[in-house]
Amino acid sequence: MNDSTQQLRYVSRLTRDTIALVLAGGQGSRLHELTAWRAKPAVYFGGKFRIIDFPMSNCLNSGIRRIGVLTQYKAHSLIRHLVQGWSHLNSATGDFLEILPASQRVGGEWYKGTADAIYQNLDIIRTHMPKYVLVLSGDHIYKMDYGPMLAFHAESGAQMTVSCLEVPLEEAANDYGVMKVDENQQVIGFEEKPAAPESIPGHPDLCLASMGNYVFDTEFLFDELIADADNPDSSHDFGKDIIPSLISRSKVMAYPFRDPETNERAYWRDVGNLDAFWQANMELINVTPELNLYDDDWPILTHQEQLPPAKFVFNDSERRGMGVDSMVSGGCLVSGAYLDHTLLFSHVRVCSYSEVRHSVVLPGVEIGRNCRINKAIIDRACVIPEGTVIGEDKEADLARGFRVTDKGVVLVTPDMLGQSTHMAR
Repeated sequence: MNDSTQQLRYVSRLTRDTIALVLAGGQGSRLHELTAWRAKPAVYFGGKFRIIDFPMSNCLNSGIRRIGVLTQYKAHSLIRHLVQGWSHLNSATGDFLEILPASQRVGGEWYKGTADAIYQNLDIIRTHMPKYVLVLSGDHIYKMDYGPMLAFHAESGAQMTVSCLEVPLEEAANDYGVMKVDENQQVIGFEEKPAAPESIPGHPDLCLASMGNYVFDTEFLFDELIADADNPDSSHDFGKDIIPSLISRSKVMAYPFRDPETNERAYWRDVGNLDAFWQANMELINVTPELNLYDDDWPILTHQEQLPPAKFVFNDSERRGMGVDSMVSGGCLVSGAYLDHTLLFSHVRVCSYSEVRHSVVLPGVEIGRNCRINKAIIDRACVIPEGTVIGEDKEADLARGFRVTDKGVVLVTPDMLGQSTHMAR
């Protein structure tokens, strides 16, 4: 048996002895009305997916097939998506997806923080008794093999390992947990969302940011969460409480997330505000995007409706159904309209003489005739009236109740149009 085969079997044993817990209760308040009816992990992304599909797909592609998803904020559409798209795991072979809503299992309160969310489900974890617990954030876009991270954790002798990546200082400020490590990648300092992050030695413009993904030895995690739950001064959060308290008395390691082919910083996006959400979707339209959704070796899985292929109709000089530098999902009908650098999710209809440019259009939207839409996010189930112009006049957009970001992205939801919001989930 060669070294490569031995390593694969070693990693496979580690992943089989791991439970992944996906923290999916985030409100995503910086996405404003886009999360008025759904949790951030349930937000649509990339034409046919939801954000939570990325960590879930990473688990399955990594060989981790025992998964719990912890939900809280406006979780109905998220739970429905998980049941419809992810309930195929076979419990007869020990695989499972368990949805763990905040249900006041321990006391009379909802999840008070990320650590408390895990603590309130310790009894469920104990029934499976994994050797390792992989805690994952449910609201980031990336492709990652968790196997090498588990191997790094096991070989380093750490009790906790934090996945991290190099981030520009201005990007990390007030947003990310920032770590300081020694020459062996052991964490010797940690600040949660500092205003002035400490840079990496030799790289004055970069800092080492936590991705919100952690590996724990199971018994160690139990002990720490129980102690944290008994601490009345704790906010019961991994970033604010658990990690800082462990650094001086336990072995906490930092696992650098890098592209396995180039060894450079890997693709990872926090689409936590409207500009970042719009930008990450627009990046997918590039000729060679950093995030390859056409990768047969690492598929992103999801629930999808059974829809007919997208169709473009009419080829007259005055109205021609066409799209350039765009992505169009199943069930879409582009009828004598023009798309440029636009991403259409499923079941969108764009009617004749309309132009849609540099926009993200979520499922079930209907855009009437003679509309002009530029640099917009159109929420699910919007019906855009005939002749509507969006994204050309900021003051006019604001006057109609649309939200316009500092970078000029316009968000339109059914409620802003005086339409029912019940389908916009």
